[in-house]
Amino acid sequence: MTVVARLQRQELGACRGALGPARLLAGPSGPDPESLAQHCARLGGRIEDAVGRLRPHQLVSKVRAAGLTGRGGGGFPTAEKLASVLAQHRAKVVIGNGSETEPASAKDDLLLRLKPHLVLDGLAVAAAVLRPERTFLVVPSSQAQRSVAQAIRERGAGERRAPRVELALGPPNFVGGEESAVVRWLEGFPALPTFRPPPTFERGWRGKPTLVQSAETLAHLGLIARFGPDWFRSAGTLHEPGTCLVTLSGAVSLPGVYEVPIGLPLATLLTAAGSEPAAAALLVGGYFGSWLQPAQFIDATLSRAGLGGLDATLGAGVIHLLTRATCAVRESQRVVGWLAGQSAGQCGPCARGLPAMAEAMGRLSYPPHATHRDRQLLHRWCSQVENRGACRHPDGVVNLIRSTLAVFADEVELHLQGRCSGSAISNLPLPSPGGDVG
Repeated sequence: MTVVARLQRQELGACRGALGPARLLAGPSGPDPESLAQHCARLGGRIEDAVGRLRPHQLVSKVRAAGLTGRGGGGFPTAEKLASVLAQHRAKVVIGNGSETEPASAKDDLLLRLKPHLVLDGLAVAAAVLRPERTFLVVPSSQAQRSVAQAIRERGAGERRAPRVELALGPPNFVGGEESAVVRWLEGFPALPTFRPPPTFERGWRGKPTLVQSAETLAHLGLIARFGPDWFRSAGTLHEPGTCLVTLSGAVSLPGVYEVPIGLPLATLLTAAGSEPAAAALLVGGYFGSWLQPAQFIDATLSRAGLGGLDATLGAGVIHLLTRATCAVRESQRVVGWLAGQSAGQCGPCARGLPAMAEAMGRLSYPPHATHRDRQLLHRWCSQVENRGACRHPDGVVNLIRSTLAVFADEVELHLQGRCSGSAISNLPLPSPGGDVG
């Protein structure tokens, strides 16, 4: 069973609806994918009709006015990526990246399973701007692959303007979701990040200028082309417009994927999801993210600005709530150990630094073995590894370790004294060696 399939079984992939204007999660809410007929009836016809009369630069201007930023974690302005590829005077390629290799995320898989035409609309808009030679869509699961394949068949019937979309099942490794790794995967090589420069928009798939956008970003892109920048900006904040999808798990009675307006108070989301009163910590931003304690996140908002002051970011929209009975240091150690094994092994920080840091975290997590030297080594190694990797994988691990040592300094000190406050079993989702999430 794949990571995403197990998440679905645990109801992390369930569509929990919208806490505000429903856009991506609007329409039919059943277990079956929305058909093309339903999609067009709800949104007003085929996307090709909405973009057919607009020139590429007009479409880019629409997206720029809307202020859409990437929802895959990087947050880069979508219009600038489109413009950068458009400026290249060579045959171009478009890639929809729905690989979603983050174990605690299920949002892109949900979109591709239940709302495939939203994502295909976004690919159609990108194709109208760039006139690409090839268009790919990478999906995270077999179920998503079946839903999208059916949607592609529906769109191909009698529609010459629809771009030909080549479907591919995504890579299984964590670093395989990185932009350049996805390009390598589609070229037939192992899904490992490549050394940059040049950037993908200059030299991507087989050396061609390549646009890579996440599934959620593409879904927003299609809606902006239909309804315009003012409509898109009617949700969210002035500087961070729109909505975003959040995968919420852990100590809540209603885990799942939520659509929220950017700027929503974090407490509003947790209350709607039935957060447990004994919750003690929140991991925001996924496994490269940051820990927050209740005193920190009680007044926080779901935005870059609202989380930035807490040295956190929403990233790809992953939030996990931990109970007070669970040792957060040990939970972080589990994730760090797994991440160390997921590195590409292409540079010293990953090949040597991460395993050493995982071992030190392992000793620090179990009171009989914890030593002050391990804590000192971790602080030193974080500084030595940061910004020295071939990709951002080691930096992400460093961020999680630093956050753990800072936010749970009291628990670390307790471990150094030979004690631990945690008693509950682990619940952060991680793949087992066989592929299941444990």
